[in-house]
Amino acid sequence: MNYFELFNLAPSYLPEPKALAQTYRTLQAQHHPDRFVTQDSQVQKQSMQHAAMINDAYQTLKNPLLCAQYMLQLQGIELKDEQQTLNDMPFLMQQMQLREQLEAIEASDDAEQQLEHFVEKLKGEQQNLRQDFVQRYQNNDFISASHSVRKMKFFVRLEQQCAQLEDQLLDD
Repeated sequence: MNYFELFNLAPSYLPEPKALAQTYRTLQAQHHPDRFVTQDSQVQKQSMQHAAMINDAYQTLKNPLLCAQYMLQLQGIELKDEQQTLNDMPFLMQQMQLREQLEAIEASDDAEQQLEHFVEKLKGEQQNLRQDFVQRYQNNDFISASHSVRKMKFFVRLEQQCAQLEDQLLDD
């Protein structure tokens, strides 16, 4: 049973958040290990495994990157732990420029304001990649969709670096 089937959802990128959360709460209530305390150890173990699967499914389906990776996994394309890089020279140049911009922001006098604008720019790029992923996935172009996901990974890492920088700026 895949995560979409578990949540009784049609496979789609980033299912509607309210419906996803509501189904999650319902499934958790039905399968919570505390409900099976009086059962034998085998039933308790199955309950714990099912609850863990429900948690994993929820965390995956609500996260843009994880959901895209999972949808590709359902099509036989594994991206989770790979370290493959893209042979997309314009994107590689963009990566370098964005990293240089982040370094320049860190050294600037108005770093907080510049960082805020930089993060907004990153969010726009991520939204474009999500739309690109959906279009390619819907066209059954899973290889190209996987390239979009690899690019998403870069932006997620860069966003994490921005969050670290923001924490540093707040601590200073």
